[in-house]
Amino acid sequence: MVRDMNHQTKNVCVIGAGPSGLVAARELRKEGHKVVVMEQNHDIGGQWLYDPKVEGEDPLGRATIDNKFHKVHSSIYESLRLTSPREIMGYTDFPFVEKKGRDMRRFPSHRELFLYLKDFCDHFGLRGMIRFNTRVEYVSFMADSDDRRLRWVVKSRDVRAETVVEEVFDAVVVASGHYSQPRLPAIRGMDSWKRRQLHSHVYRIPEPFRNAIVCLEEEGRVVFVDGSSVIADTIIYCTGYSYAFPFLDTKGIVVVDDNRVGP
Repeated sequence: MVRDMNHQTKNVCVIGAGPSGLVAARELRKEGHKVVVMEQNHDIGGQWLYDPKVEGEDPLGRATIDNKFHKVHSSIYESLRLTSPREIMGYTDFPFVEKKGRDMRRFPSHRELFLYLKDFCDHFGLRGMIRFNTRVEYVSFMADSDDRRLRWVVKSRDVRAETVVEEVFDAVVVASGHYSQPRLPAIRGMDSWKRRQLHSHVYRIPEPFRNAIVCLEEEGRVVFVDGSSVIADTIIYCTGYSYAFPFLDTKGIVVVDDNRVGP
């Protein structure tokens, strides 16, 4: 890459320390920029930082939807394995190779990919750039700037404290992912159905469903469009996720419309 002779070092905020945020931070630092990564969780990994604790959450994720700022956790379940081979799941210049004493399968468990991301982070010395347990609550461009350069105001909070920190950056990289806010269908009878409902976002292990009929009238019958029906003890909605940037205020420049992000 030919470096721009007019290159100026910029202060850049990267939101999220998952796979995209980590490599963005590395490349920006390589280009000579000053980078701060803000990560809401206690470690790197994003979706690959498995969290088994989902007790106390709304099983449909509605608390997540109604609450602007919420505890973000991974959506992966305990027994998940990669559906793509490791050869295409790693970075080009840092291959996802087998390591003795770890999961050496071509389609390894989710923990193996998490450990790979930790290896990447440690190999390139990225951990010192990351502020863990830091939730970004507001991002917007500055209303006035003396030198006419676009700058961004970022307000963040340590999740263990109440103090809000306000900083100004030359650029912001949003790498906060897409798999944290459940997208729910609109089904008649859904609100009045008495049995168990949950979104796959909070599914972790199968044991709670042992000896249950798993697959909306009150007796547990689920009726389909073609008139057929089944009796269900539990409904799990595997209906995907919505794009959500509750912290981002771009005065209407960046919007989410019909689950699409665009200007």
